[in-house]
Amino acid sequence: MEPETRALLEAWRGRLGRELDAAIGFWARHSHDPEHGGFFSCLGRDGAVYDDVKYVWLQGRQVWVYARLYRTVPRFRRPDLLEAARAGGEFLLRCARLGPGSPKAAFALSRDGRPTKVQRSIFSECFCALGLDELGRATGEPRYRREARALLEAVARWVREDPTELGRPLLAGATPHEPLAEPMMLLCLAEQLGDGAGGPLAELEGWCARRLLCHLQRDGSAVLENVSPEGKELPGCLGRQQNPGHAIEAGWFLLRFAQRQGDAALAAQAIEGFMVRPFQAGWDPEHGGLFAFQDADGLCPTQLEWNMKLWWPHAEAMVAFLMAYAHSREPALLRLFDQVAAYAFQRFRDPEHGEWFGYLAQDGKVALTIKGGPFKGCFHVPRALHLCEELLDKLLREP
Repeated sequence: MEPETRALLEAWRGRLGRELDAAIGFWARHSHDPEHGGFFSCLGRDGAVYDDVKYVWLQGRQVWVYARLYRTVPRFRRPDLLEAARAGGEFLLRCARLGPGSPKAAFALSRDGRPTKVQRSIFSECFCALGLDELGRATGEPRYRREARALLEAVARWVREDPTELGRPLLAGATPHEPLAEPMMLLCLAEQLGDGAGGPLAELEGWCARRLLCHLQRDGSAVLENVSPEGKELPGCLGRQQNPGHAIEAGWFLLRFAQRQGDAALAAQAIEGFMVRPFQAGWDPEHGGLFAFQDADGLCPTQLEWNMKLWWPHAEAMVAFLMAYAHSREPALLRLFDQVAAYAFQRFRDPEHGEWFGYLAQDGKVALTIKGGPFKGCFHVPRALHLCEELLDKLLREP
């Protein structure tokens, strides 16, 4: 390894480790609910709770973060972190489902766990499964992983066979379509719950990978957020919609799958088609940062927040490009990691109170000072910092 490269990796290793400590410290100080269990996610800049609604997908995400760090990172092997994860997991088991025997989970709960909102999507259930499986691995208690597997089976059935349990009406004029997030999230879950290549979830992983590749359209030049059930481009705004963050996140999921399969061609496709091209197209040449949404034909996107810079695409891009560099040793990929990490640390990081701001205007100024809400919780930032720290540790152990 060149001395300049090692110096860059060592510098980021130190910064990422300190930032992960600060992020976990923020959530540990401010988000725990000792009375009812689970976590508050609606936190202001300084961690003050401004709403006690509990969002189920954010509960599952925080359980995953705490349990994964406890299980894999020696400095986080703290009893208080595991007990908080367990309290979150028990809160989900007690309150997340809409009724006995129903696999459908609420989207939002009152502080004491009563359902207040339901969404016709799979993501509450997905992140419950993600968190509970990791909690089972950290505690060694099989009941958490059994519950996670039952949720995965329900989600897979809804996506691949019959979505009626989601409560989506089949409207005569609606365009049938597959969002990128569905096979992407199922691939993430299959990796989490599986036991490596060739395991019992290998068929599901393969199906997810094939469906993700259907979103790589226009001769590999564009990742489209929505495609037809047959894997074709759709007309109108729905078909032209692009989400650079989702494309890049799907890219590193696909890369990990390709590595498990030993598929060099798929790995190259994941890096070039899902990471590099969406990043190059999605990067704002004037102000820096990734746009939230784009239109594949260069038309004005219909999403009101299309030109904002959100925390999570930048966190996902950090993981993606460092993982891609570790896989290929291509210096250009390390430069992309450095580019996006430098922007994220300069613009999103809050050195005074810890954690990251989530929402910037196009020019990079903070638009919302909240640290958490219905969509931002203890997940993307600590997951990215943890995974990057893990990758850097492996790279720096090499001669």
